[in-house]
Amino acid sequence: MSPTAMPEFRAATAADRCDVEQLLRDESLPLAGVAEMFADDPTQFVVATASGAVVAVAGVESCDAHALLRSVAVRHDWQQRGLGAELVARAVRLAEERGIPALYLLTMTADRYFPRFGFERIERDAVPADVAASVEFTSACPASAIPMRKPLGGSA
Repeated sequence: MSPTAMPEFRAATAADRCDVEQLLRDESLPLAGVAEMFADDPTQFVVATASGAVVAVAGVESCDAHALLRSVAVRHDWQQRGLGAELVARAVRLAEERGIPALYLLTMTADRYFPRFGFERIERDAVPADVAASVEFTSACPASAIPMRKPLGGSA
């Protein structure tokens, strides 16, 4: 299938969980904590859908005072169309709307991608305790993953 039209962007629903998990598996991203996020509040994920299928996803995991950008994935046949950038921008807006002072992430491969959105590399010890306690930081990603932060609303 060759994608031709831009997909629809929307908040995820519980019905999207299986498609999101499959996309994350296909893109070799961690599934740890995803089921719990869907059970707690599926709208922590933003999805792009085309012909009823999830073709891209980004998650904003609430961690008490801060949040973690995670699970940014675009299906292979939809890559290079700006979906990832649109999802990151939407995830940042979602975090801002929720009053989050800073958004964090861990990456093994995209540390050169995220600075265009205002993320900067930081040391692991600069990550606040609520984010450091997340599954993503404690077990889903290796210790060699690069932590990054984007201050929101003038706070860090």
